[in-house]
Amino acid sequence: MIDLYTWPTPNGHKVHIMLEETGLPYRVIPINIGKGEQFDPEFLKISPNNKMPAMVDPDGPGGESYSLFESGAILIYLAEKTGRFLPEDDRGRYTVLQWLMFQMGGVGPMFGQTHHFRHYAPEQIEYAVERYTNEAGRLYSVIDRRLAEVPFLAGDEYTIADIATFPWARDPARKGHEVEDFPNLKRWLAEIEVRPAVQRGLEVLSDARRDLAKGMSEDERSVLFGDAQYERR
Repeated sequence: MIDLYTWPTPNGHKVHIMLEETGLPYRVIPINIGKGEQFDPEFLKISPNNKMPAMVDPDGPGGESYSLFESGAILIYLAEKTGRFLPEDDRGRYTVLQWLMFQMGGVGPMFGQTHHFRHYAPEQIEYAVERYTNEAGRLYSVIDRRLAEVPFLAGDEYTIADIATFPWARDPARKGHEVEDFPNLKRWLAEIEVRPAVQRGLEVLSDARRDLAKGMSEDERSVLFGDAQYERR
């Protein structure tokens, strides 16, 4: 059984959804990032960048235990392990990987900054809010144009590119945009969110997510955004 070290964030949800889609058995090990559990020395052995999710597969390459960090790498690993959601032909495979990298290098970091400056920063910095809100809109436009051409990001089939992007792309209003402005995105979001495996994946550690929605304590804010992030370990 796979040990999954995770928390209910968009990056965590990617892997929750993938595991539910593939049907691989897994055990959830919560890493409460508000309490600083991501800095625990034992966790750092698995995820040296102190980010989650991370996982340990006891039946890894060669039949030996193998640990991974970085959600995109985990998705590729699970796709190859199960033979699902990543085409075998070169053209299809590289199309998926392009859109997966688009999420990893663009959507995730930029939407994350948008969330931070719109909702979590201790002061509203107009320049930062405007910059990242505009960039979020640009990225939504890229997705919307792509989805005007094909049903899913990499073409006709649902793949790890969609699994990676969906948790970040949900709720455009939180990033200062209206989903009605992106009709192809709206259609895609609706099609993915009704998948039973997606619904199950989004429910992983959902109680913790609801607690976070009630508000962040000063201690949690300090752990997530303060000096603890930058200590040498």
